[in-house]
Amino acid sequence: MKAAVWYQAKDIRVEEREVPSVSSNQVKVKVAWAGICGSDLHEYNVGPVIIPANAPDPLSGVQAPLAMGHEFSGVVEEVGSSVSGLKIGDKVAINPLLISGTHKDPLVDMYKGFGFVGLNSDGGFAEFVVVDQKNVVKLPDDMSLEIAALVEPTAVAVQAVKESGFKFGESTAVFGAGPIGLLTIIALRAAGARDIFVFDISEPRLKKAKELGATHVVNSAEKDPVEYVKSFYPDGVDRTFEVAGVPQTFNQSIAVTRARGVNTIVSIFEAPVEFNPMLLTASGVHLASSLAYEPDVFETTVKLIASGQLDPSPVITDHIELEEIVEKGFEALLHDKSQAKILVKLSGEK
Repeated sequence: MKAAVWYQAKDIRVEEREVPSVSSNQVKVKVAWAGICGSDLHEYNVGPVIIPANAPDPLSGVQAPLAMGHEFSGVVEEVGSSVSGLKIGDKVAINPLLISGTHKDPLVDMYKGFGFVGLNSDGGFAEFVVVDQKNVVKLPDDMSLEIAALVEPTAVAVQAVKESGFKFGESTAVFGAGPIGLLTIIALRAAGARDIFVFDISEPRLKKAKELGATHVVNSAEKDPVEYVKSFYPDGVDRTFEVAGVPQTFNQSIAVTRARGVNTIVSIFEAPVEFNPMLLTASGVHLASSLAYEPDVFETTVKLIASGQLDPSPVITDHIELEEIVEKGFEALLHDKSQAKILVKLSGEK
């Protein structure tokens, strides 16, 4: 089978690999569509960040080179002898989160060691992938597999909104209008945000943010975000989301949050940020973070998308073939800020 395999930063190769075999508690999935995530882009550009390059991963036992891709959907091709509730032909999305299972609360367990299918083990940038049954979420028969490839990043946004303690009718600000930022806008709009301020330096991304429901979009290279927000909300907004992953937006997102409000860090930072804790102590702002999603949040996201309550499809900006993943995928995302979510076609089944 063909797979896009990470060897090191700027070295991803589309090559032939053996089709993986299935053990008793595993499921083989014929991949339909896979999205390129910001995490994938970090691994391509400056990795390894999460990918186990120097030793086998403690959870999966896998070491690079490995097939990337953790946002994907497909159809069940084969099930192990101990698998129940799934059959050949079922449409599925993959919850790629790998945790140890040593704590009953998955959100606590996550921080005792975590990984992702497609970053810590072979993933969905391949014609077939084998995963444990617990990572497989069955989809409604009429749900689009193309849209189902967006369940994972949408669940990240839904979890971030939940972690922030957001309440209906509150004011919000999102720093960064990349794919997760855009999906956070969609989630906030569905959750009933009164105002959504969005800051980025890319005009195409800001235009997309406006289309998705942002009430204010601002090019932060031209206007100061803090002054802009304070002109509407002198005390700051209720909830802010840092989805850019750079020092300037980290500090700005705290500065526009009201006292006792919550700033939620969603982004992955490629490098450390210099941080003065007095930014919090002197302002009364609470700092939260969100890494992935609880299992029930992932499954709820499936239901929200299937019912039409959440529609992540507008964030899709391109469809490419697996063989094009480097130039039209990773390189495009690095250099063309009009791109948001690029989907890689595997089987292409709808």
